[in-house]
Amino acid sequence: MKTWRVVSLMIFVILWLQFSGRGGAAALPSSAQASKIPLAQSTSTTVSAPAQTARQALAPLQPIPFSHKQHAGTLNMPCQYCHTTSRSGDAVLIPPATFCMQCHQTIDTTNPDIQKLAAYAKSNTPIPWIRIYELPSFVTFSHRTHLLHGATCQECHGPVAERTQLYKENDISMASCVACHTVKNASTGCNTCHSLNQ
Repeated sequence: MKTWRVVSLMIFVILWLQFSGRGGAAALPSSAQASKIPLAQSTSTTVSAPAQTARQALAPLQPIPFSHKQHAGTLNMPCQYCHTTSRSGDAVLIPPATFCMQCHQTIDTTNPDIQKLAAYAKSNTPIPWIRIYELPSFVTFSHRTHLLHGATCQECHGPVAERTQLYKENDISMASCVACHTVKNASTGCNTCHSLNQ
């Protein structure tokens, strides 16, 4: 086995142990703990089944099909395994094709979509994913701060581990964010999310 594969496997195991709650005090909330969060504390709004189906129909066609249900659901890979944070911790990154190829160099290699992924990796070209959630430029948001205060990925992004294709499930408007901050007794001052002193 090549050295980089061993290192990748070791990193995956360490991250899995840490994020599954077996890694001590630094572990993030597990999905079991996250599912116990009352809906009142979530930024998501209750949506009727027809409205949910309509939103799902608006799911953008991505350049390569990617199933979070397979990766985060069936394989139980934690969000943070693929979506690492930026140096500041404020942004969560989308992995490059070369990262995906660490596994897919030997997994499902005859699949045309995996071959397309391999071509992106070989040419070192970013995959042109279509964004699902995007905040306006005048809003500051720190994933690190939210995760450190117990927020879960699902609160803003929905139950992605159940989705074969992602779509905008939750409201990330100012009203929704302020409502969540109010319920969680977090600051709702303007400077919390807007850089007014610059």
